[in-house]
Order: sequence, then C-alpha cells, then structure tokens
Amino acid sequence: MKARRNESSKKPRCRGAIAAWLLVPLLVLVVLKTGYLPQLTRHLECAGIGQQQQRLPEIANLQAEEGMPKTTGIANLQAEEGTPKTTGIANLQAEEGTPKTTGIANLQAEEGTPETTGSVAKAPLSPASSEKIAGDGADAIKDGKDGKNFLAINGEIDSSSRSSDVAAPKSSKLTCDFSSRHTDICAMEGDVRVHGKSGTVYVVAASKESYRPENGTVTFRPFTRKYEESSTMQMVREVTIRTEDAAPPSCTVTHDVPAVVFSTGPDRGNIFHGLADLIIPLYITAREYDGRVQLLATGYQRQWISHYRHLIEALSVYPVIDFDADEAVRCFPSVHVGMETHGELRIDPALSRKGYTMMDFRDFLLSAYSLKRRWTAPVSRSSGQRPRLVMVLRRHSREITNEAEAIAAATEIGFEVVAAGPELVGDTDRFAEVVNSCDVLVGVHGAGLTNMVFLPHNGTELQIVPWGELKFIAFQEYGRPLADMGLRYLEYEATAEETTLKDVYPKDHAVFTDPLSIHKQGFDKVWSIFLGQNVTLDIGRFKGVMQQIYQSVTIT
Repeated sequence: MKARRNESSKKPRCRGAIAAWLLVPLLVLVVLKTGYLPQLTRHLECAGIGQQQQRLPEIANLQAEEGMPKTTGIANLQAEEGTPKTTGIANLQAEEGTPKTTGIANLQAEEGTPETTGSVAKAPLSPASSEKIAGDGADAIKDGKDGKNFLAINGEIDSSSRSSDVAAPKSSKLTCDFSSRHTDICAMEGDVRVHGKSGTVYVVAASKESYRPENGTVTFRPFTRKYEESSTMQMVREVTIRTEDAAPPSCTVTHDVPAVVFSTGPDRGNIFHGLADLIIPLYITAREYDGRVQLLATGYQRQWISHYRHLIEALSVYPVIDFDADEAVRCFPSVHVGMETHGELRIDPALSRKGYTMMDFRDFLLSAYSLKRRWTAPVSRSSGQRPRLVMVLRRHSREITNEAEAIAAATEIGFEVVAAGPELVGDTDRFAEVVNSCDVLVGVHGAGLTNMVFLPHNGTELQIVPWGELKFIAFQEYGRPLADMGLRYLEYEATAEETTLKDVYPKDHAVFTDPLSIHKQGFDKVWSIFLGQNVTLDIGRFKGVMQQIYQSVTIT
C-alpha cells in the first residue's frame, strides 16, 4: 500500500512537469518578441542576485529564492523579497528604494543627477537649502567666508537654488507703495521670475487682488534717494515689473528662498551713505528672513560689497548676484524690489514689519563685526584708569586746524585720546574695533561721525558744528538719531571767530551777517562755502565741554 501511494503521488507531479515544459517554447517566443530578457537580467543583478545563483527554469513560475512569493507571469515578476511588485516594463524599478518611474524617457541614470526637461537643467538640492540653515538662519553663516565665494555670482546655479520640479502656484500677487519721498517698493509672491540682464521681473498669473499697473508694467529705480530725482536717481538703473505677459520666460534656476532686488547706487565713498542709503534699508527689508534670502544688486559695486561684507554676510548666507550681468531666469517664491527706509540713520519700529529698532540694528552691527563691548560703564577716577576718547580728524575741509592743542586739552582733562586720521577711519573693519573700545567719539560734522554706531550702548558723541547756521542740518544727521541708538549727544557750535572763513570774507559779508541768505541760494553754495571751511577751536571753551563729558563718563 505504501508503495502504491508513492507511485500515485508521482503522477500529478509528472503531469505538472510535462505541462511546464510544454509552456517553455511559448514563453521563449514571448521573451524574444518583447526583448524582456536583458531587462530581466539587469533587474535581477540590481536586486543583488548573482548570475551564478540564478537559473531560469519555468519562467512563468519563476521563484528566485526559497520563501519568496510565487509570481504569476512575467508582468508580475518580483525580483527580491520586499521589493514592490512591478507592472510591465514601463514600471521597472532599478533598485530598492528608488522611486518608481513611468516610461523609459524618465529614467534617471544615477542618484543625485539633476533631472532635465528639454535643455533646462533642474538644479539639485544644495546644502544651503537644508532645514538646518532654515532653522539656524544667519547664525549658520560659516566663519571665514572668503571674498571669492562671497562676491557676485551670475551663473545659472547658486547656493539658494533647488530642484525646479515643484508645480507653480495657480496665481501670484503684487503690491506696491509709491508714497514715500525716499523710495518706491513693490513686493510680489507666487510665481515670480527675474531676468537681471533685461532688468525685468515677471509676476505670472497675477490675481485679481494684485496691484494692476497701467499697460501691465511698472518701472522704477530701486534706490533710497527718490527725492534726488534729477541727480542721484539718474545714475540708478530702472527695473521693470510685468504682470501681463502672454509667454513669460521659462525658469532656468529655481530658488526656494525669497529675493530682494536693490541698487547699490552711485559710489559716495563714505560710511554715512553706505549705512544710511543701503545697509540700514537692507536691514529693514531683509533681516526678517534670518539669512535665508537672495540679494540681487543692480549697479553692482564689487568694492562696496567687499567693504561691507560682514554686514551683507549677516543678512544673507548666499553670495550677492550681479543683477545686470545675470543671464539666468531665476524663479522665486517671493521678490521684493526696492528697499524700505524710514529716513537717514533711522528705523521707526511702528513702520517696521517686525518692529525693529535702531538698538536692534546696532546689536546686529556689533555681532556682525564681533565687537566685544555692548555697554559702556563709568570709569572710577580713583582707579587710575582713563575713559577712552577717539577724535575723528578730517583733511582738506572741516579740519581742526589746532588739533594738537585739542588733543592735549582732552588729555589734560583726563581722557586717553585716540587720534584717528583718514587712513584709520577709512578702514571700517579696524576702526569699528577702535570706536567700540572707546567711551566717547568727537569730530567735526561729517561722514566720519557715522562711526558712532560702533560705540557701546550709552556711549557719547560730541559733534563740532561749523559756522554758518548748520546746526539744524548737523543735528538731523548726527544728533537726532542717537537717542534711538542708545547713545548720548552733545554739540559744540563754532563761532565766527573759530572759522577760517574769516580769512576769506570780510566781517560785513552775508557769510557772517546773514548766513541763511547763503542757504537760500541752494545746497551747492552751502557746500562750497560753509562745508568747505576749517575750524580753529577756542581751546578754553573746548576744555569746558570736555570737562562736562568727563564728569558724565566717570565716577568718584
């Protein structure tokens, strides 16, 4: 009985084997017709199954390893345990974990290779787009960023670009404000495309809520001296914003961060215009992005960018793009054309979207330049220490003709005096440290006084105002902003006896009898006469003011 049972059990197996072998010719024909064998071999190799371990018996029922699910037909071939079941050649999956592709045209040869669409490369996700930088913001800036990497880029891919395979938003929005006397600004979000070479920003599919400029375009100059329309602004390149364009250019680089388009303007070559016209407006406009913002500069000035590199690096972790030379079509989620400003050396927290103040800005400066003293403290007179005073010394105009006596007088009062000529003052990196080490800054009205921003909080500035009814102008520029900066302000107004103009004009000239009549003749006259003078200080009077300051910065 036992032998018969064995014989009877063999009969179904034989019949199954015969049926399988009868299917072989048919299956071979299918393989040859479809060309599937090479792809099957490649699939098996990618799945980590060596050719020596593989046999292809009974292809219809191929089972690569013991324990793998039995497959039914070539279309359902499953190479390896755990690998998703594929359906047809179009769905071949080369490796475990590789996203399923649809169609041979979409094969991606190598992990990390940018996918291409036509002739446009889609930039791979860069480290600069990582969540770490997005979270850390400006604090993620690496120390020692070299000038070569930091200076302008105008190629097709930069550190804020990402893969451009994200679907564009259905609509975009444009808002503009032309009411300020200082600047025009437009902000847009959605599908925004920037072509620097042509000076054009495209707002694609602008929504009904958007600002709708006449003829679909608006053009203005993105600089902060709008009121100097016939002079300064004529040297600034115009930027055009288009909302009506049947065929906007295709993106060649897509960024995952917002952008600010601005102009560096004409080169004034001094720190007042550098901060008042550019750095503070950029701070108001871009600081809220915590470094994750791309700056694009029209009128790009390499020297200016390099000079203020510490501050620009603290505002953006990406190199500034030379807008005028950039041939790429860059796509951003949002773009801000123009810089916000609240006046020279001022920030109005009521107007700032994030409530920024000038104290915040000075903290930003101190951090960007790695300055150690945030606050100044009174010096004990009995300790033998002296409060430090830096005297800004000009040349050619508004010069203190008896500067040696003035320095001696301040020293006699009890100050340690640092004499700062143009060579030191012009080196902002070095001079920032000098000023921060001091308690008091003294100088004749002029751009050099702007370095007061590097004083520790509660520091003191003394402005020497030249003759000629300049007190109002001097106070507006270098007096009024100090209270918001957390600094103390004093001024010394020169008399008619302390100006070198007395050696040029008679005493009965309008320069002395009616200075305001000179002002009415225009700024050019004021500049050439009153701002071209030098000052010879009355040392006795000057010592009295120095004594007053000394008492305020020391304790018994």
